[in-house]
Amino acid sequence: MGRAYQNRKESMAKTAAAKTKVYSKYGREIYMSAKSGGVDPQANLSLRGLIERAKKDQVPTHVIEKAIDKAKGGAGEDYSTARYEGYGPGNCMVIVDCLTDNPNRTFGDVRLAFTKTKCKIGTPGAVAHMFDHCAIFVFKGQDEESVLEALMEADVDVTDIENEDETITVFTPNTEYAKAKQALEDAFEGIEFEVDEIQFLPKTTTPVEGDDIPMFEKFMDMLNDLDDVQNVFHNAELPQE
Repeated sequence: MGRAYQNRKESMAKTAAAKTKVYSKYGREIYMSAKSGGVDPQANLSLRGLIERAKKDQVPTHVIEKAIDKAKGGAGEDYSTARYEGYGPGNCMVIVDCLTDNPNRTFGDVRLAFTKTKCKIGTPGAVAHMFDHCAIFVFKGQDEESVLEALMEADVDVTDIENEDETITVFTPNTEYAKAKQALEDAFEGIEFEVDEIQFLPKTTTPVEGDDIPMFEKFMDMLNDLDDVQNVFHNAELPQE
């Protein structure tokens, strides 16, 4: 099926300033996960996955520990989630996920990124129905039958499973994340996930061409530069270089 997911490695920080933003975003996400689901990574699979991703993205241990310690204390910032949807350059569909301690500020900042690039921010649900909210697990392997069997035995609702270049990709509904991860870890000792996260996967793609390409890049840069923005999902299909 070849479902396209966005690999964070492609957008890893390249400068010190950008790295600081990456650290900050992970710090917020780890803090919120630990605060809501508990500070023990063994009991909180969402937190464990975040910590593993943070380490792969070269986030220093002290940043991770500081976020968890802050959650242990019970004090600190009161972040809330915010999701914005709309249409980007070339009429592509966009979902912007944020963690914010000031929703009014965040909405204004996100809306400015849309208006400055001649895009249109929509109402909640405007484009989300054109995406599947999926948990994605990517790991080395060839025997997709045994993977599927392990997931089925754990009563996991599997959306799709792919086997390509000795790499297996499992897609499940986002609500099955914890159950699917636990099933895979129980069935395959020492499994290492190349991708282990929840994303919005587009059901269709929209070609972005011509003058819309630099505008799309500017739009994405503006969003990613915002401290409150955690993830940006889109269905834009850019020309292959």
